[in-house]
Amino acid sequence: MIKPWLWLPAQLAHAVSGFGVEAAAYLADDFDYKWKPFRWNGFEFRNPLGIAGGLDKNAEQIQAWQKLGAGFIEVGTVTPYPQDPNPGKIIGRDNESLALWNKMGFPSKGVDYLYEELRFSRRSVPLFVNIGKNRKTPNEKAFEDYVALTKKLRPLADVLVVNISSPNTAGLRDLFKPEFLERGLKSVVKAAIYTPVLLKFSPDMTDQELKETLKVAVGCGVAGFIMTNSTTHRNSGSPFPIEGGVSGKPLQQASIRALEKIQEFLGSERSSLLLVNCGGVMTSADVFDRLKRGADLVQVYSALVFNGPGFLKEVAIEWKKLKSDAHA
Repeated sequence: MIKPWLWLPAQLAHAVSGFGVEAAAYLADDFDYKWKPFRWNGFEFRNPLGIAGGLDKNAEQIQAWQKLGAGFIEVGTVTPYPQDPNPGKIIGRDNESLALWNKMGFPSKGVDYLYEELRFSRRSVPLFVNIGKNRKTPNEKAFEDYVALTKKLRPLADVLVVNISSPNTAGLRDLFKPEFLERGLKSVVKAAIYTPVLLKFSPDMTDQELKETLKVAVGCGVAGFIMTNSTTHRNSGSPFPIEGGVSGKPLQQASIRALEKIQEFLGSERSSLLLVNCGGVMTSADVFDRLKRGADLVQVYSALVFNGPGFLKEVAIEWKKLKSDAHA
C-alpha cells in the first residue's frame, strides 16, 4: 500500500491530517463495524477500538472517525483558555522505528470552542474528553483548571479523562505527587457528578509510584484508567531530542507492562474499573493481544499515522476473519 503522507515532513503531515481524515471518511463505503461489542456504565461500544487523545484535539472530526469505524472517540486535550503549541519544532517521525515524537504541550482552541463543536455534533459512539491545565497555570492552582473544565463539559462528555501525564507541559507530572493528587482528584470527581472520570498514566512511573497512585485514585472515586501517555525514555539510537515524548512502537513494552501491573495491583477491585490501553499498538495482532491481556478498550494514534485512517477497518476485517476461520 502506498502511503504518500509518509513522504511529507511530520509537521506538515500533521497540519493537513484533518483534511485527510475527512476525505477518507467521505470516500468510505458502508461497513458493519460491530465486532467484540462491549458494555460499560450504560454505554454501548460497537467495538473496543477507539482513537486516542491528541488526534482530534478540538473535536472537529467526530463524524469522520465514527464513519471510519471507531468504537469510541477521545477528543482533546482541551484547556480552559486557547493556547498555542510550545515554540520551535514540535513533531517528529521516524519511519524505520515506527516512532513519533512531540513536544506540542496542549495546543488548544480552548474549552468554549470545543464545547460548541460537541454541542452540535451527531454522535453514535461513546465520547471521551481529555482535559488539561493551561501552561501558565501554576501547579498550586492546576486542579482549578480541571474542575472548571469538568463543570463545563460534564453535560456533553460521556467520560472525562484527567491528563496530568503528558511530558510536554513543564512540571505537569508533578501533579501525581501526594500533595496535589488526592485533593485534586477528589475535586474533579465531585465536580463531575455522574460523569465517569478516568486518570491517564505516564509510562515512566516506577512500580511503587504506580501502586500508590492507583490506591489514591480508586479512593477518590476514579472510574478507570488509561495507560499510557508518551514516554521520556529514549531507545539506543533514537533520532529524537531529549525533551518531549515518544510514542509508537518504542512505547509498546512500557504500555503492556503498565496494563499488567495495574491489574496486578488492583486485584479484586479491577472488575469494577474501566481499563483502556494505548501505546505501541501498531497492528491488528497488537489490538487483539491487548484485549487478551485484560484491556477493556484499546486506543490507537501512531498506527493511524503509519497505516492511515483505514486501519480501523483493517482491524475489524481481521477480527471477523479470525472468528469465521474459528467456526469453519
